[in-house]
Amino acid sequence: MPSYPVNHSLYVLLWNKYKPVLLKLMRDAAEAPQEYQFISHEFRDLNPKERGGHAFTLEAYKRRPQNNIKMSVVAQDLLEILLKSNTAYELLEEAMYEFKMDKHFKLTVTRHEVESATEETEESQEEPVASEASKKEEVKEKA
Repeated sequence: MPSYPVNHSLYVLLWNKYKPVLLKLMRDAAEAPQEYQFISHEFRDLNPKERGGHAFTLEAYKRRPQNNIKMSVVAQDLLEILLKSNTAYELLEEAMYEFKMDKHFKLTVTRHEVESATEETEESQEEPVASEASKKEEVKEKA
């Protein structure tokens, strides 16, 4: 019977094997969500005793997960591989990506645009200025 290593980097080799596919999915996700069907035995053979299953959701933006992935070694290892890729690193700087794998081993990659903090600050500063101008006009009309 083969011995299965139980360590944090259990799925790193598998994700590394699929890195070109993952990068293509990320690039193509700019147009529409992308899907890829994995072969179940690739995950199950690595860790047949995985209690929580292999399904996960990873939302990543600017080198960080945006949701809690502490309970999913599969998601943690995926993020590790993405951060080692210059292309994925650049894509994650531009937008938030959601990687979602269901219990049937179908991975869906979705790109979500994120407004930058500077744009939000500019917009919030413009609104009060506009409202102050309209208040001044109202005061002039009343006078």
